[in-house]
Amino acid sequence: MVITENASLLALNTFRVEARARYLVTLDALEDIPNFLADERFQNLPRLILGGGSNILLRDDFPGVILHVALKGIELLGEDDAQRYLAVAAGEDWHELVRYTVEHGWAGLENLSLIPGTVGAAPVQNIGAYGVEFAEVCAAVDVVDMTTGQAGIITAVDCRFAYRDSRFKQEPGRYLITSVLLRLPKRFVPKLDYPGVREALANAEITPRAVSDAICTVRRSKLPGLEADQPGSAGSFFQNPLISLEQAAKLRELYPNSPSWDVADQQVKLSAAWLIEQCGWKGRRLGDAGVYAKHALVLVNHGHATGAELWALAEQIMQSVQVRFGVSLQPEPVVLPLPSSATATNGAT
Repeated sequence: MVITENASLLALNTFRVEARARYLVTLDALEDIPNFLADERFQNLPRLILGGGSNILLRDDFPGVILHVALKGIELLGEDDAQRYLAVAAGEDWHELVRYTVEHGWAGLENLSLIPGTVGAAPVQNIGAYGVEFAEVCAAVDVVDMTTGQAGIITAVDCRFAYRDSRFKQEPGRYLITSVLLRLPKRFVPKLDYPGVREALANAEITPRAVSDAICTVRRSKLPGLEADQPGSAGSFFQNPLISLEQAAKLRELYPNSPSWDVADQQVKLSAAWLIEQCGWKGRRLGDAGVYAKHALVLVNHGHATGAELWALAEQIMQSVQVRFGVSLQPEPVVLPLPSSATATNGAT
């Protein structure tokens, strides 16, 4: 366990905004967790569990202790006729895990390629892309209850997964995720319904690796990469809003071409990107804070934007969508310090 005071967080958030933490604790061994919980310096301080920093916007310095999870390890625990069971430590890079599985010819994660962040963040946000969600491959999550110090296992059912939501997001800071248990199907059933995916595959043989490569091609055509020459971002900044059937019917009357999808519980999902683009935000900049020119759902740091400036841009976007369409947008990343107007909850990233 490495402890740093007044630590820079520049390298620990993909927006690449400068912020500092009173304490930064890097956790690379399970045995250090009791020592962390017992350390008197950290008592009564705000606490944040941080992975790769790909789902966070730091509006200011963090006045407490950040626990950076750097636990490593991938292990095939066993298999049966239908599935393989894979245990993966929370500090592993998510995309590297996906590539590990497809290189072995294993299916299940290929549509979740090139999502930034760590494995421990995947259950919190219930990450999803191109028709697949983390919940579909999760068997269980290993945790430490930070209120009691007790280790435990939470089954997928008890994780309360929903669209970009989970028990871990609903109970922020309570659980330190140490590893996840994945169940990967032996039968490969490719999901290729999203625009551009089939085209990227062209005449290639449909394998998990080929699908992963195609997803990477499509994502790179729309989203900034994590390379130094790319603008900083946290991927999609806003959730696709869910509205009632009645509100959706009214919007369709006014905007017949607006994309929408019927979902469970008598709700309709709208395209946040379409709403934002209709308000004229795609490609716009306010100083170094901007909306990505290739995708209206992505906020970017073109160089030296502060977290406060990026949040100010987000607030303007949310207000304009509310005024024009009567639809409330919610940020997908964790915003810290939590704005008084936000309803999103804090969680591990």
